[in-house]
Amino acid sequence: MLTTNQTFQGTVASVSSSVLFSMMFLFGLFMLPLTGTQVASWRVLMMLLSLVILLSLTKQWQHVFDYVKTLKTAKEWLIFILPAPILGGQIWLFMWAPVNGFGLDVTLGYFLLPLMMIVIGRFFYQEYMSALQWIAALCAALGIGYDIVQYGSVSWVTLFVCLGYPPYYLLRRTLSVPPITGLLFDLTLLTPVVLAMLYMSGGFSVAAQNMKFWYLLPLLGAFSALAMSLTMMASNKLPVSLFGALSYIEPMLLFVFSITILSQSLDEGGSLFMYGMITLALLVMIIDSAIGYVVRRRDNHLHGYREPQVGGFPPRRHYINQRIDGALKAHRFRKIRRYRKKINKIQQKLNNSI
Repeated sequence: MLTTNQTFQGTVASVSSSVLFSMMFLFGLFMLPLTGTQVASWRVLMMLLSLVILLSLTKQWQHVFDYVKTLKTAKEWLIFILPAPILGGQIWLFMWAPVNGFGLDVTLGYFLLPLMMIVIGRFFYQEYMSALQWIAALCAALGIGYDIVQYGSVSWVTLFVCLGYPPYYLLRRTLSVPPITGLLFDLTLLTPVVLAMLYMSGGFSVAAQNMKFWYLLPLLGAFSALAMSLTMMASNKLPVSLFGALSYIEPMLLFVFSITILSQSLDEGGSLFMYGMITLALLVMIIDSAIGYVVRRRDNHLHGYREPQVGGFPPRRHYINQRIDGALKAHRFRKIRRYRKKINKIQQKLNNSI
């Protein structure tokens, strides 16, 4: 059940993760002569180290162990483990593509990703879509469809991004995996693979010979762990369609960085019409979210609810039942307290008589 407070937290988490991911998009340039694959491998190790330190400082290990104890069947363990290779592939591509001339292809994949999430939310989870959301999805589809017709094909990098992340988030959502727990186990499962890759490619020696990696690698790990944790937190707190809409912020930033800092030509990643339509879709989604928030806050305030709900959930009957349960508990507590007072008086009389 998603409250307005959860929606606000999820929105802030989604926007913050987009900014952090956009900054990490450029890390490969700062970390030469490491290759994109080596940077991705170091990123996994540094993320894992950052998470271990974070969990130790905040004393959250018990929450991780408590969740793992809930996994009873082989099917649940399989669903729990399956997202790890998906995440590993996405981390590798994100760090490899910018330094190999595929920055705009990754950007287009992240533009397609929110559209995929919106479609999944509507047709697989039966989430309600307003008229403005339909308009936004149509604008994005028109822009992307125009480029597919114009270029005749879509880069494998683009398809890898837009088709890879939806299964990851949906598998994590199936078991309601806590963000930190899911990320911790994904990175742990990926660690043997990246250690082997660094050893065979000489990534350890290259990093040890340059002093700048002594502060860049921990910074990369901290940024990565925080960004992924915020993304997974947003995916758990937001409806799938809204989570997909907010995901447009990251590719817009990646697009700007690819054109300005990576010096890629606009024709390499798509047409101006496509980016214009996707920008329009993003603006429409922002307007729709703002209108919905104002309307829900007003309606729930009129009904006397201090915690307005997204989309009417949980229903008002839930709050009525909560109030009834609260009244019954208070009544039972008063009766128990009276009985205890009587028992104490009887015991005192017995003690005095003895």
